[in-house]
Amino acid sequence: MIGFLKGEVFLREGNSIILDVKGVGYKVLAASDVLARANKGVSLELFIYTHVREDNISLFGFLESLDLKLFENLIGISGIGPKTAMAIFSTGTRNTITNAIIKGDVDFFTSVPRLGHKNAQKIIIELKNKFGGDGEIDLLGYDSKDNKEIISGLESFGFSKKEAINAIREIDKKDGSVEEKIRLALKFLGR
Repeated sequence: MIGFLKGEVFLREGNSIILDVKGVGYKVLAASDVLARANKGVSLELFIYTHVREDNISLFGFLESLDLKLFENLIGISGIGPKTAMAIFSTGTRNTITNAIIKGDVDFFTSVPRLGHKNAQKIIIELKNKFGGDGEIDLLGYDSKDNKEIISGLESFGFSKKEAINAIREIDKKDGSVEEKIRLALKFLGR
């Protein structure tokens, strides 16, 4: 398995580069920070993840070993393949990704192409403990803009976040404006 490559950028096309290592060209799918530096002739040292399938061998390159470690954690989750994990790295840096995991930011992960809500939740659930997250995980989408406004409104009336979320669960099936939902939630909480 290839774990590290050092060479010059020979060609950059799309989300990959061809790295010339002493006359041998390796095609490496690269994270966005690698692509930002990948001008022809630039010398790069990349940490490599080698993905082997029966019909294909793919190389994924990162500037730092911690990026590679995070990538390996992501692909260790059922339903997350190397191309999806690389798409996550194209959406944000290692710090952005780990912060999204710690904060339980499902919206960050669902903004990644080919990554649905369930897999976004799965990433957060499975990796949150590894990165020291201690906040609540929003599995039901209560972090949406409207729900945040409703929770904030209910908290201003002295209710806890947990009470507000319970009230939203009860009124979630009803349509209406944020103000109408706050009124229904207050009615529910007043019982």
